[in-house]
Amino acid sequence: MTRIYLGPTAVYSLGQVGELSLLEAFDGDVVIPDPVVEAVPVEPTATNLSEFLEGGDVETTVDEGQIERARSVLGEKDIGAAVTVLAGVLAHRDQSDRSAVAVVSEDRTVRRTAQGLGAEVTSSFGVVVRAAIEDKYLSPTQAKRIVRRIDQHGMHLTGELRERAVGEVAE
Repeated sequence: MTRIYLGPTAVYSLGQVGELSLLEAFDGDVVIPDPVVEAVPVEPTATNLSEFLEGGDVETTVDEGQIERARSVLGEKDIGAAVTVLAGVLAHRDQSDRSAVAVVSEDRTVRRTAQGLGAEVTSSFGVVVRAAIEDKYLSPTQAKRIVRRIDQHGMHLTGELRERAVGEVAE
């Protein structure tokens, strides 16, 4: 079973625009580690996240034994609460099955490290694209609006990346 770990940046992005429910488009267990939950106290993300955790089947625990190992992998880099995301990758990765664990994050260090450890990687924009493809009730027009709202709330895309995300939604 795939485990999908969310980092603070992705939780912030989707929570700011009230679209955490798009994570339900994934086949697998969504994991938002407790330190990640605590790292995003900004409103409206905190309220939207609290409601999502109450209403959904979301895990919040991580193998504590892997946190020091994740810090060791990172060396001098400090990524805050997102270290628990990499701990989850270390605990559940499977070299023969790259789909065993996935990470949703905008943080470059988290993304590169997770990918190097064998995880699939996407961003909050990738979540929207996937939801548009998988969910017959989310139209391409709605998905484009969500991408634009996320872009307006702080997770800025370059013009090229924004067009790519919007283009993938339309296909």
